[in-house]
Amino acid sequence: MTPTTGTRTLDGLQLALVTNRLDAIVGAMMNTLLRSARSAIMNVARDFSCGILTADDEILTVAESLPCHTFRGPDIQAAYMRRVHPRLKRGDAFLHNSPYDGNSHAADWCILAPVIDDAGVHRYTVFAKAHVADCGNSIPTTFYADATDVYQEGALIFPCTKVQDQYEVVDDFVRQCQVRIRVPDMWHGDFLAILGSTRVGERRLLELLDELGEETLRDYQTTWFDYCEQRMANAIADLPGGQVRVRLAHDPLPGAPDGVPINVDLAVDPDAGRIEIDLTDNLDCLPIGLNLTEATAVSNSMTGIFSSLAQQVPPNAGSFRRIDVKLRENCVVGIPRHPFSCSAATTNLAETLGKAVAMGVAKLGDGFGMAEIGKVLPPAMGVISGVDPREGRGPFINFLCLLVTNGAGAPHADGWLTVIGVGVAGLQLHDSVEIDEMKYPIEVRRQEIIPDSEGAGRFRGAPGALVEYGPIDTQLEVIYMSDGTETAPEGVRGGLPGARAEQFRRRVDGTLERLGAHGQVVLEAGETIVSRSTGGGGYGPPTDRDPERVRKDVREGWVSPSRAEEVYGVVLDGDGAVDVEGTEERRGALTGRARLLAGVTA
Repeated sequence: MTPTTGTRTLDGLQLALVTNRLDAIVGAMMNTLLRSARSAIMNVARDFSCGILTADDEILTVAESLPCHTFRGPDIQAAYMRRVHPRLKRGDAFLHNSPYDGNSHAADWCILAPVIDDAGVHRYTVFAKAHVADCGNSIPTTFYADATDVYQEGALIFPCTKVQDQYEVVDDFVRQCQVRIRVPDMWHGDFLAILGSTRVGERRLLELLDELGEETLRDYQTTWFDYCEQRMANAIADLPGGQVRVRLAHDPLPGAPDGVPINVDLAVDPDAGRIEIDLTDNLDCLPIGLNLTEATAVSNSMTGIFSSLAQQVPPNAGSFRRIDVKLRENCVVGIPRHPFSCSAATTNLAETLGKAVAMGVAKLGDGFGMAEIGKVLPPAMGVISGVDPREGRGPFINFLCLLVTNGAGAPHADGWLTVIGVGVAGLQLHDSVEIDEMKYPIEVRRQEIIPDSEGAGRFRGAPGALVEYGPIDTQLEVIYMSDGTETAPEGVRGGLPGARAEQFRRRVDGTLERLGAHGQVVLEAGETIVSRSTGGGGYGPPTDRDPERVRKDVREGWVSPSRAEEVYGVVLDGDGAVDVEGTEERRGALTGRARLLAGVTA
């Protein structure tokens, strides 16, 4: 394909070369943030994203970044920056974390820096967005599920506030943060890392402008967007057409005692190469911290589509043209109205929404979409805080990302152990136990796969994970909000649900105390918290699964021999090999029973 602009033609080689140069710039930004940040959520789990926008606020490239951060939001934030700061100049930088004007949630601090050329013309905007360990919430967590409004949430919110002028950091801003952040020194290091990342991107883009010229890059930009739009149209053409409604629900919580149902109306038109996702038939904003922002409602909806495509399509303003997400104001999965809280807008309902979209694609046709990915934010992903008794350490706070699997069964593959969630799509990393234990006064006693917790299917979901940790010589506060304690991740096309979540406190004497789905728990020295996270849903009937795959799962200890026979219909002999004749007989019996229960006669 040789795309054209109105003035010149770019061949495929030119397109690829400039694309790789821009990806390298974003890669350098990501590397800068990873190597210079101080908190574990940044420099271990890598909960951050970087990207480049055009001067008119279109997302150009976001290589290796989290979808919930980047598919929508930076474009709205950049437009807001230009509106409230109409006279941009080189050396400016702005912090924008307002959930009401394009950001994901208050804990994701996004720094935007305009790239101004030597003639004083605004050519690009670079951004770096990262989840800070403490955002000034009224309680020590960056996810406040029970917050009735933004005031109770208490987060520091900056609606595009200038933090650097002529490359000099604004000291007034720093002092304001230092008196509200529980870990001011660590925060300051993280802030400088985010800021430094944008400056690396700015410098590299100015070098590229000098090398290639503004006209070449402008032509590239138009060409690239048109090319990616066509790629998306081609990918949609391979999907099954039709309309479907998917309804999922989040567990009950204070402020929503009956849970939070989510309705997704999905329409796929392969001939036109277009997809519409209608979210308007949902509840109004609720007095909880789970209301979505415009950014997360759109981003996670589009992530459900991107994760369902057979072809790989670059995520940018060009490919986004083919997906229309319909929202309404004052909606729990729409455009929030101040002062409703959006503290957890990147996780719980956002995940529910993205999963529903992917499941909708699966409902339209076998061989497409995926089952429900596991639920999020069990204690293994809790926010921990306390005072480190080791000499000179003092207060600490961090968002953990210990072992949580969550992968869902897909049309041609089992659920991954490293997905974590739709919004991170496997790009956020699990913590290093060794680094967590060096940084914080905790001991991680166990990280294990839970046998028989997978959503059984032709392709199974990932099994759940068991994690146990606790403080050393101090108290440890753990705040978590574990969805999936009541509602298990669903299977599709005959697949079975994954296991539900559970959480416990282990007392010093070893006894277990069951904890609720949402907790603010203080552990004493010698106590631990036990996190059992959900398994992913299965895709297709379990009796259609390749017996060899079942045998390997039994060998790995992920599936018991009894479950292999009772659920998958696979009989193993004394040596652990597949008993072909016994399997055929068992599967025949299971299929007959299923037909009988369904009222189907031969």
